[in-house]
Amino acid sequence: MRKIKEVLRLRFECNLSERDIARSCQISRTTVADYLRRAAIVRLNWAEAAALGEVQLIERLFPVIPPVEKLSPIQRPAPDYEYIYNQLRTYRKFNLTLTQLWMEYKEPHPDGYQYSQFCEHYRHWRGKLDYVMRQEHRAGEKLFIDYCDGLSFVDPLTGEIILTQLFLAVWGASNYTYAEATISQTLPNWISSHVHAFEYFQRVPRVLVPDNLKSGVSQACKYEPELNPTYTNMAEHYGCAVLPARPYRPRDKAKVEVGVLIAQRWILAVLRHRTFYSLEEINAAIRQLLERLNSRLLRHAKKSRRELFETLDCPSALPLPPSPYEYAEWIKAKVNFDYHIEVDDHYYCVPFQLLHERLDIRQTATTIEAFHKGKRIAAHARSYVKGGYTTIKEHMPPQHRAYAEWSPARFIQWAGKIGEATAHLVEQVLAGRAYQEQAFRSCMGIIQLGRSYGPERVEAAAQRALKYKTFSYRSMKAILSSGLDQRQDTPEQRSGQLSLPLHQNIRGPEYYNKEK
Repeated sequence: MRKIKEVLRLRFECNLSERDIARSCQISRTTVADYLRRAAIVRLNWAEAAALGEVQLIERLFPVIPPVEKLSPIQRPAPDYEYIYNQLRTYRKFNLTLTQLWMEYKEPHPDGYQYSQFCEHYRHWRGKLDYVMRQEHRAGEKLFIDYCDGLSFVDPLTGEIILTQLFLAVWGASNYTYAEATISQTLPNWISSHVHAFEYFQRVPRVLVPDNLKSGVSQACKYEPELNPTYTNMAEHYGCAVLPARPYRPRDKAKVEVGVLIAQRWILAVLRHRTFYSLEEINAAIRQLLERLNSRLLRHAKKSRRELFETLDCPSALPLPPSPYEYAEWIKAKVNFDYHIEVDDHYYCVPFQLLHERLDIRQTATTIEAFHKGKRIAAHARSYVKGGYTTIKEHMPPQHRAYAEWSPARFIQWAGKIGEATAHLVEQVLAGRAYQEQAFRSCMGIIQLGRSYGPERVEAAAQRALKYKTFSYRSMKAILSSGLDQRQDTPEQRSGQLSLPLHQNIRGPEYYNKEK
């Protein structure tokens, strides 16, 4: 799925560079540049783009146009020199050459530079390359995220010593720091720590720079990291972008690396001799020392981290949204033949036109939302009934909507037209299921047997099924097909006892009652 809307949002709303947008959306820089160039040509702003659907947006940006004349040399698209440089360094063992990279450059740009000019421009760029670049942090732009080993506490019930993880968030311009202890680095803890950090700062950065842990980055990559969908959804809720640090590049997040060192020195080292008995007790102690840390004067700036934050990052950062992010997980689900999707053994309906399609499912503690090509097509209140169904008539095809009118009372009424025993049998079938809708098909099958065998035989079969307590369509079908409804039980069968044949080897009651 193309990420045109997200590219335009990050450009117009977050004012990110093309390279940062490419890393956040996990697409190439040339693709980002192409999207922005097309939007500029058609004079498309973010307000108009947000109101368009994906299909309409693609038609707007990619119209069918006649072929253009060959570009002049001055108009030729420039190669991504940084990409070329990194490719040559990374794949040196494969003997990657400029020739191969030039061929890859010519595929999307057939009117681009020829090989000689391509090499000349790259060598010119390579000669100006600065190997050590000092990072400049703009106010309110980046928040650096990382973990380190934290303190431990003793479980008062079991005596087990449990080690915690220390979550750290450091602002780029002011070094304003947030820290909290968590049990693990799993996705729920990762998301909740971000929410707590934003609430502590009362501001949201424009860019999040996390490490490449699995909770934030599903697949680490130097050029196109694959972000966790839940983490991406959280960032969209707060209106910020995610730019993971490159693997094995600690300089990309030097701020938080220094923040880890400071937190270990001014928080963990101070609390090293204390014994804690809960995670809450640890975080209460961390919060006290955190306030002290952010209030300490910095030697060079002659101001505290808090003062720098209030003057630098806070005015330029984003405000908090009206409500905090609700934790949600994203999964994929295929629409079954009955136009339902399965989530935790419960079935939710979607429009029948999406039969056999794969949908993106967002699940929270209270809601289930289904998305197709980025558009929400269904929303349901979450149910925890195993094997249950959540269905609305609007999602059904017209020929199936009559099924939605079925109810237990209607089935009992239909069965009563056949006979009293049949109606009672249907009641037993409905009562035998935890979810009555699951028994509708069985009830309909029992009623439809009257067309094949007649109401008299169905009524007799129902009497026999009630007698032997076999409350199902299959038992009714077996009784009718074998003709048991037309047979009369023997006195022994009616009494529940069968007489045994006489045989000399069978001892009768007289044997056991005789005197020894």
